[in-house]
Amino acid sequence: MIPVDLLPRLCPICRDHTIIGHGWRSRSAHDDRYQRIWVRRGICHPCRKTFTVLPHWLVPSAPFTLRCRQQACEHIAAGDSVEQAVPHCKDPSRSPDPSSLRRWARRRLLSVCCWVMAGAIGDYFLQAPTIVAWDLSAVCRILLIEARSP
Repeated sequence: MIPVDLLPRLCPICRDHTIIGHGWRSRSAHDDRYQRIWVRRGICHPCRKTFTVLPHWLVPSAPFTLRCRQQACEHIAAGDSVEQAVPHCKDPSRSPDPSSLRRWARRRLLSVCCWVMAGAIGDYFLQAPTIVAWDLSAVCRILLIEARSP
């Protein structure tokens, strides 16, 4: 759980330091450790927008954690079939299906290729279970690219 002092205060909409705590909400986070977690909410009253602050190991709009994805990709890389690579979840009825595993493996491979071509080579970086290292397409969907003038 993210404490209130780590809640971002800068609103991405109005660019003012107006985000304040707005409670918690339950969020699915399936892997071998979690089924659901509580995540911090924030609100910007001038914009009337609410924000959810996720931990670094959880992908926005995805029910499975990056740890779950990492386990599946490691099994596939070790030579297991997609059906054998399904990671264990705390709730066995919520295990990802093989099509999700294939998508995760494709995204991981694309991310590694892009980061290697960009020169970000490092054992920790390529193994770290963060959205930046594991799912570049998700990062591009959620982070706005801003043009900066010199």
